[in-house]
Amino acid sequence: MVNPKEKIILSNPWHLLATGFGSGLSPVVPGTMGTLAAVPFYFLLAQLPFVAYLAVIAVSAVIGVAICQKTSDDMGVHDHGSIVWDEFVGFWITMAIAPAATWQWVLAGFVLFRFFDMVKPWPISWLDKHVHGGFGIMVDDILAGFMAMIALWGVGNWLGW
Repeated sequence: MVNPKEKIILSNPWHLLATGFGSGLSPVVPGTMGTLAAVPFYFLLAQLPFVAYLAVIAVSAVIGVAICQKTSDDMGVHDHGSIVWDEFVGFWITMAIAPAATWQWVLAGFVLFRFFDMVKPWPISWLDKHVHGGFGIMVDDILAGFMAMIALWGVGNWLGW
């Protein structure tokens, strides 16, 4: 049996984006590595006006459905761990309300997003099991991003950031 990762060709732009510029190919915790790879892009996006930031997230989410579907099809596996574009978008959603791109906000957002993405509380777990294809790959991380964003707002207020 062929390892699905062997079907990834990083010169293919769909695969390059789906694997988070190769970060999802990490042999350990690829989702966490993908989220970590999203952090530098967040620092760039944080420089944009808020409406532009939201527009980039929306476009990234919509295009992400196609990116993840195409790569999943090419690999022959639904939602393989090396597909981490959904982590990029989920983390950027988490950070949308951060008032500053400081290490405290980024670390808190990173931890909260990873928590919701890994634990998958309801309804994330339901979506993960019942919605398939590129949309299914994206939607659970999008919801995890929104849940983490709300938690980040609460933590920020509680700590007085």
